[in-house]
Amino acid sequence: MQLTKHHGLGNDFLVALVDELPADAAAIARRVCDRRRGIGADGLMFGLPGEPPTGEQVANIVMVLFNSDGSRPEMSGNGIRCLAQAVAARDNITEGNIAIVTDGGPRVVSVSPGRHPGEIMARVDMGLVGAGPGVEPSLLLEQAATADLGNPHLVVVVDDPAAVDLSVEGPALEKVYPEGMNVEFIAASAEEPDTLDLVVWERGAGITEACGTGACAAAARAHEWGLVGDRVTVQMPGGDVVVEVGDRVYLNGPAEMIAAIEVVHG
Repeated sequence: MQLTKHHGLGNDFLVALVDELPADAAAIARRVCDRRRGIGADGLMFGLPGEPPTGEQVANIVMVLFNSDGSRPEMSGNGIRCLAQAVAARDNITEGNIAIVTDGGPRVVSVSPGRHPGEIMARVDMGLVGAGPGVEPSLLLEQAATADLGNPHLVVVVDDPAAVDLSVEGPALEKVYPEGMNVEFIAASAEEPDTLDLVVWERGAGITEACGTGACAAAARAHEWGLVGDRVTVQMPGGDVVVEVGDRVYLNGPAEMIAAIEVVHG
């Protein structure tokens, strides 16, 4: 199986562009994402053929994403940029709109050249930010809200995200919700206006260096709370993205290709 490896601000993914989804796709994801016995990644994406591109689209593809534990999330903001880069590299696309169908709904990724070879910049139309499930009473002492970006999020304001013990607080809050939840801990930057500091615990992957959908959820809720304006820089351990908040939310950030890999399994 041919794979490429990419990362979006340290949130790393393996991508397989295939004609059909393997029957054992979840097992393959667990195997190749293992950081000791496999290649290592936060997730594995399969890109399947979509409808022929029309209008301003240069490509159309279906995304099927598996977390490193084999679970299937609906959407990934960093992952979709990595998939767009894999498609652009295969089809020799340097600039244009790639339409991608995800389990969380259709998205359009506008790609352009990055700052150096092996990198693209991508602007993702993330759609509408949904309400998400209600906040549990146990969280009412915190400034917290849920959000739906095609996948579920809980955004919690803290004094210092860097001081949060993610390995403890992340799974504890995720388990409050029966279906699990991505959990973002945020604070408005004291030094920079319209800037959030964010750390994240991702459902199915654990601690990651960045989360694109989480950045969008955090920016949207922080905007509602009056902490930031409508163009928000979200600073994460892996790097920064810019989120445009309006009727729709747009995610702007890089994706970088690391390697092309041939995997032998049986």
